[in-house]
Amino acid sequence: MQALHDLKDEDLQGLAPEAIAALAQQMLQRLRQQDNEIRFKDAKIEKITFQLARLKAWKFGAKTEAMSAEQRRRFEETLAEDEASLQAQLEQARGEAPTPSKDDANTKRKPRRRLLPDHLRRVEHHHEPKNTSCPSPMCGKPMVRVGEDISEKLDIVPAEFFVHRHIYGKWACRCCECLVQEAVAPQIIDGGMPAAGLIAHTMVSHFVDHLPYYRMESINARSNVHTPRSTLASWSGQGGAALIPLYDAHKRFVLSAQVLHADETPVAMLDPGRGKTKRAYIWAYARGAFDPVRGVIYDFCVGRGAQYPVAFLGPNDDGHGATAWRRTLVRDEYAVYDKVMAAQSGRIPAGCLAHARRKFDELLRDGGRNAVADEALRRIAQIYRLERELAALTTEERLARRQTDARPLWEKLHAWLRLERSRVPDGSSTAKALNYSLNAWTALTQNLLDGDVNVDNNHCEN
Repeated sequence: MQALHDLKDEDLQGLAPEAIAALAQQMLQRLRQQDNEIRFKDAKIEKITFQLARLKAWKFGAKTEAMSAEQRRRFEETLAEDEASLQAQLEQARGEAPTPSKDDANTKRKPRRRLLPDHLRRVEHHHEPKNTSCPSPMCGKPMVRVGEDISEKLDIVPAEFFVHRHIYGKWACRCCECLVQEAVAPQIIDGGMPAAGLIAHTMVSHFVDHLPYYRMESINARSNVHTPRSTLASWSGQGGAALIPLYDAHKRFVLSAQVLHADETPVAMLDPGRGKTKRAYIWAYARGAFDPVRGVIYDFCVGRGAQYPVAFLGPNDDGHGATAWRRTLVRDEYAVYDKVMAAQSGRIPAGCLAHARRKFDELLRDGGRNAVADEALRRIAQIYRLERELAALTTEERLARRQTDARPLWEKLHAWLRLERSRVPDGSSTAKALNYSLNAWTALTQNLLDGDVNVDNNHCEN
């Protein structure tokens, strides 16, 4: 039977009952799929609309008088970025035409100079003597070129603005009165002034090089190009919205790894209502340390509660192709990760030996001489020395060596930790350091079961 989208009116004549039933089944499946897509789209539109309304409430209701001039400027610029990004996402979700842009508006040794990168364009300047005859008065014969000295100097051509002129020819048939013209190529900002390269340059300058928009405005003005800071902020916002599909694809790539590393780090975030900063967090998720293709993705969150990694890794399948992550997670013993592991079946926790080692190292730094800490660090160092040898091996070879060489080291360490724990009093700093490793022992030794699992989380933390 033909596919539903290939059917024509004449194909429906004289269909057998079985064919009619199959056709009806296809139609029902198509309707269910469209209904799911509509509900997903409506939920996305509702979410973006809410975020946009909240952003406008902040914009007109924030107590900006509590900020300094610098804080107020950055707050307003960030609002402009976010508003442009949300507006672009909302238009994409609704399938509307884009809103017109606002274009009108200390070492003692002398450092060794590194070689200049090979990929840089070379401009050669040849310097030869004007007279290549022997300068000796008694000779004067022509000389032979026997070699050359090469000196390289690094130079730069400042950013150059140029204009893309798109000329669309019109072709007409006089007898048929038919006009043919090539369709306009899609742009990041349809109908706007900036090309994709200028939008990328603006975003890199602001977010990577940390140039404020007012400074970029003055830089561009030196080339007689008028780009108000509000326009630059709008370009960045719409450019950010255009990058969302790339971010989603990169997220799927990172989460497709068999082994995933996770870590979080605090960052200062401006709190406009109080005129101060508050603590936010950036969560990092990296593909395994032994993965041949590296990858890391970041998730900015206002806190470090379990709800953030649970939402990022997915507690459930969403019915639209994205499935919850179910593999091995290398992390420290922060209690939040217990909820992350419990949120989905099939997730395997792997511990961080560097964090266990750090507990004993802190005993030496804070309390001075400690025999237990000294011995623990010595035993852990043996494992690390072996792991450095295994790093270049294949997964199967690494796992085999761990079974024959590493497992005895881990077993001896475990027996020694339990013995020392029975000798020290409860509540002491040494007991806490020992408890950390003993309580996390199953996760710490996950590397003995999987050759792709690293012994620590330094791969992500670094």
